[in-house]
Amino acid sequence: MFKADDYRLKIKALGATLEETAEALDIGGLTSQLAALKTEQEDPEVWQDLERSKKIGREVSSVESKIASYEKSKKAVDDVNEVIDLVEETGEEELVAELDGLIAAAESDIEELRIRALLRGKYDNYNALLTLHSGAGGTESCDWVSMLYRMYCRYAEKNGFKVVELDRLDGDEAGIKSVDFKIEGENAYGYLKAEKGVHRLVRISPFDANKRRHTSFASLEVMPEIEDDGDVEIRAEDLKVTTFRSSGAGGQHVNKTESAIRIQHIPSGIVVSCQNERSQIQNREMAMKMLRSKLIELRESERMEKEQNIKGEIKKIEWGSQIRSYVFCPYTLVKDHRTGCESGNISAVMDGDIEQFIVDYLKKS
Repeated sequence: MFKADDYRLKIKALGATLEETAEALDIGGLTSQLAALKTEQEDPEVWQDLERSKKIGREVSSVESKIASYEKSKKAVDDVNEVIDLVEETGEEELVAELDGLIAAAESDIEELRIRALLRGKYDNYNALLTLHSGAGGTESCDWVSMLYRMYCRYAEKNGFKVVELDRLDGDEAGIKSVDFKIEGENAYGYLKAEKGVHRLVRISPFDANKRRHTSFASLEVMPEIEDDGDVEIRAEDLKVTTFRSSGAGGQHVNKTESAIRIQHIPSGIVVSCQNERSQIQNREMAMKMLRSKLIELRESERMEKEQNIKGEIKKIEWGSQIRSYVFCPYTLVKDHRTGCESGNISAVMDGDIEQFIVDYLKKS
């Protein structure tokens, strides 16, 4: 039997959540901001500055997306109310299934908007620079890095982000020793910053003829891609720049010229490299962005350490340092060591689609 009051209570709660989210996003302020940005965008002088025009274009796109998401969610709530009234008036309970689908879609849209409202950190709306390193476990860890890399690529693609590989070092036998890549999209850093840390995998190793259980470790660094805004001073005399030939496929130009760049920041000891671009100038520009991001992250970590918001120790890529464990033997379980939450889906592993299982887990968490 259709109970209209139950549905109305549910949609009323959704409407209240939507209004709270709209207040957090400051939809009215975003509308005024969008008008100001479009006025600035029409200025002929802006189009003479390519970087400035790109930045304004990204801001316009971000603001428009938030306003459109709010309007879509609001319309979904209104549609649900109309269907509730229709079912109550006509008594056509065949529409209840459609009503349930509309409510589920509205809940999903509002939850996504709520998460976007929470991502209001200083760098949350920036692109994300990620670096994966293999740790204890040898070839098994290199394979684990390749699995994590595929996982984050698939996660990015499903969320409409763009993935750009910057640097890669393949393992001696299989997998990847380390890989640097960039994920471009709105709030990419905000969504991925919590993934920073050591990831542990337990499974029956495909590289072990005796089919024994192996434990592998990989670390993930996540940094915002920060443009040169004068926030960090990088002196030329503090840099050691070396060039080398790019590895892998790429044609005669890549293989015969030293287009790849490696930059060491001597005071901090930070080393970055990039070999994805065909031009040495482009590789140097990307490497400088990575260096600037790492220096800002280092500065933020030092500040947070002083405020005792985070631990100052750098954990080793081995047992006891992991933020999350992916255990596929003897049972199917993923455990987040920060929250203690557990999630399992044995069918995904039985089908052999481990990456899909992990992607599904990330979406839930």
